[in-house]
Amino acid sequence: MPRVLIIEDDRAVRDGLRLALRRQGHEVTAAATGEDGLDQLRAFRPDVVILDLMLPGMPGLDVCRRIRAHDQVPIVMATARGDDTDIVVGLEAGADDYVVKPVKGRVLDARIRAVLRRAGGPPDDHTAPRPEHHGDLVIDRAGLTVAVQGRQVALGPSELRLLLTLSASPGQVFSRQQLLEAVWEHSYHGDARLVDACVKRLRSKIGESSERPRYVHTVRGFGYRFGVR
Repeated sequence: MPRVLIIEDDRAVRDGLRLALRRQGHEVTAAATGEDGLDQLRAFRPDVVILDLMLPGMPGLDVCRRIRAHDQVPIVMATARGDDTDIVVGLEAGADDYVVKPVKGRVLDARIRAVLRRAGGPPDDHTAPRPEHHGDLVIDRAGLTVAVQGRQVALGPSELRLLLTLSASPGQVFSRQQLLEAVWEHSYHGDARLVDACVKRLRSKIGESSERPRYVHTVRGFGYRFGVR
């Protein structure tokens, strides 16, 4: 039974999401503030966090950054805003996915189960028994670990699955839509920002710049490919 922590200040929304997710088979706890949410994170140890972007006191973005500083638990950002800038900022802060409120329980349940699948293992078609060496980058698909110059790098579930997908076919160009479907399991267009924000986080964590990337390369007007430069 997946354990879900909801951090949402609106009581009606909070109670509605809690009831809907419990009906879908999740174990749920909730917090009304970012500070309480961080306390619940340590006490409840959820499998996934549903985080409202607009919170009193500590803003949702700060909560997201605080979580990411020490924990790779999947985060689904819930926001009443559909503004691209707000969503991209949240994704770049470390969220794995997002939903725009009001959101139906079954839609949120689908997003939760998708992000938990990403956290649970590599793409089924690309398992490998031995670590792969790509220059200074070592990818262990069996152990789901990544290291750069001998130092293990903590990747979130979306970042890890994105890297596993790209590196499984070096030199192949993946469109943003292909990556969206492979990593996030979204079948609709319009969420290229999920891919771009995740690439930006991944590059930062493996120590490469967006201007001169060594591993994850941008193919302008199309998408991304993996290859050691």
